[in-house]
Amino acid sequence: MTDVSGAHADVLHTLFHSDQGGHEQVVLCQDRASGLKAVIALHSTALGPALGGTRFYPYATEAEAVADALNLARGMSYKNAMAGLDHGGGKAVIIGDPDTIKTEELLLAYGRFVASLGGRYVTACDVGTYVADMDVVARECRWTTGRSPENGGAGDSSVLTAFGVYQGMRASAQQLWGDPTLRGRRVGVAGVGKVGHHLVQHLRDEGAEVVVTDVREDAVRRILDRHPQGVTAVADTEELIRVEGLDIYAPCALGGALDDTSVPVLTAKVVCGAANNQLAHPGVEKDLADRGILYAPDYVVNAGGVIQVADELHGFDFDRCKAKAARIYDTTLAIFARAKEDGIPPAAAADRIAEQRMHEAARARGR
Repeated sequence: MTDVSGAHADVLHTLFHSDQGGHEQVVLCQDRASGLKAVIALHSTALGPALGGTRFYPYATEAEAVADALNLARGMSYKNAMAGLDHGGGKAVIIGDPDTIKTEELLLAYGRFVASLGGRYVTACDVGTYVADMDVVARECRWTTGRSPENGGAGDSSVLTAFGVYQGMRASAQQLWGDPTLRGRRVGVAGVGKVGHHLVQHLRDEGAEVVVTDVREDAVRRILDRHPQGVTAVADTEELIRVEGLDIYAPCALGGALDDTSVPVLTAKVVCGAANNQLAHPGVEKDLADRGILYAPDYVVNAGGVIQVADELHGFDFDRCKAKAARIYDTTLAIFARAKEDGIPPAAAADRIAEQRMHEAARARGR
């Protein structure tokens, strides 16, 4: 474990001058034998042990990796608070290309670093890490979730992530059109991978018309083969957001989908999707509101996955998790109500509610 004082100047600058401040702890990890270089960021433990996934990505610089860890950890604090979990927010990033440097030795070394935090941080899967990887990490660290059912875990969390987004869509429909049904609505889904293809199934089961796109042609083909009726495809997201008669736009791929270019041409009246960090920069939430577009905050509606991995710590029960994920409908409606009451966009309302819960928990613990 490398103390912050030994970090490079650019990393120190990122740590102490980031606009994502307020973190409780940042750990820089290095294991020369395995080649592991990682960052573990704990934003808040006011509600309980920090919970968040492990991202494995070839960052261009160490400072970039630290900045991503800080941003993602903060986001997890808000997500876990709005999901009603007794967990704070944390995130880890492993620096490097997982296709070339990921080894059992490296994952075990990473597990030892997580274990050294004594339960302050609970890890899980994220970009570049999978259930099989968490099974390896768990051999060195009992504070590991997202494991395979064979190893006492819950397995793939994309099923409940999609279910939660679907509940967020139902709440959005209730708010905007006075009826939670999606039957007859036209929904554009950008990204039909692990989460997106489950979301399409929910939409088709209810009778919605779906338009999809994905950078991978094979993913689109699988969706069209599975749903020969009621689903069409367009070339790319740029075309999708301009589709006439679109009621709901669901970004389910990369972050930053809502920006100064996409918002002005978006035809949908609702944005509700599984992607993280959909707002490219502060102010986009106001641009959406000014156009009369209802935004369901991403970290609220995509919380089904973290609800699942949190439940795994207590002995996973799918029905119990699904019941918790179903409450995303009520939570989303509560956010819309708070936004109307305070005269602010839903994204700001969600932040206020999350911050209030964290503040009250910290005060109760005498912090």
